Amino acid sequence: MRIGIIGAGALGGTFAALLAREGHDVEVTARGAGLEAIRSGGIRLTGGFGDVQAQVAASEVLTERPDLVLVCTKAQDAANAITQNASVIDGVTVVVVQNGLDGVDTAARLLSRSSCMGVLSMIAANYTEPGVVRVTTTATSYLGRGDGRADDESRRIAAILSEAVPVVAVDGFRGAQWTKLVVNMLNAIPAIVGRSVQEVIDDRRLRRVVTASMRETVRVGTARGVRFGSLQGLGDRRLRLFARMPLAIGQLLPWLMRVRMGPVPNLGSTQQSVRRGQPTEVDHLNGVVVREAAAAGMTAPVNAALTALVHEVEASGAALPEGRVLADLPA
Repeated sequence: MRIGIIGAGALGGTFAALLAREGHDVEVTARGAGLEAIRSGGIRLTGGFGDVQAQVAASEVLTERPDLVLVCTKAQDAANAITQNASVIDGVTVVVVQNGLDGVDTAARLLSRSSCMGVLSMIAANYTEPGVVRVTTTATSYLGRGDGRADDESRRIAAILSEAVPVVAVDGFRGAQWTKLVVNMLNAIPAIVGRSVQEVIDDRRLRRVVTASMRETVRVGTARGVRFGSLQGLGDRRLRLFARMPLAIGQLLPWLMRVRMGPVPNLGSTQQSVRRGQPTEVDHLNGVVVREAAAAGMTAPVNAALTALVHEVEASGAALPEGRVLADLPA
């Protein structure tokens, strides 16, 4: 199958290398040093899925019409990237591999003839240098669309991707997006203080902040009428119970996530963007919680503070002291 992958960063590079290893004809989009590295040496993948040196076609935009497209850009870049490739991909099945809540709707709005769906990837991967990706945690990814049961096309695409990396089609994809949003609350604090996710969760005071942002996210989702989807043992009943727990007990949730990650340092996608001097997805992660809270007639002060702090780190390029971070957060 000819597969186009828009965005060859950590996740895009992982999917590209693994799909190429399975014999698919893969073309990726990239820019600058990343494009030069892939053209000259391919994509080198190491870590949890094994070592792969994948030779793939690479250009700034897709040059040939694919049978399947994966959009793996950051959430804030998706609309522009899809528009730039629309002449080649409109009418092709499109899978948005992205954080946040809006990716599938954005693709469907811009590609009126395409069948659009999303993937929630639980894989942790570090884009270590142009053309090089290290997978620090392997995990199943979840594919679907809308609020109903997984349809035949979703199951077919999941089966194709599963030839390379575990992907399952899930019911109630919108609710699963909210569950992934809760998991993504692991991203902000590591980016702000410049430490790995594991180190942040090991720190009692920082783990408390992560827990508070997760609990706030669940409460906002509940107020918005969300039924949380099941991902990696997290589901509606468990998350609603978590939202009612005192913070001291609720800290067990990020701790269990930390155990699942293993020992290899996970920087988180937000911190990786900061280190590369690129804009982060924080407005589509913590920021979207703030916007959804406003739509529900409530506030999300923890996520509002974290959004502002990430933007401060983006602007300066320097991590903030832990004490300063704790001082800026609501009690």
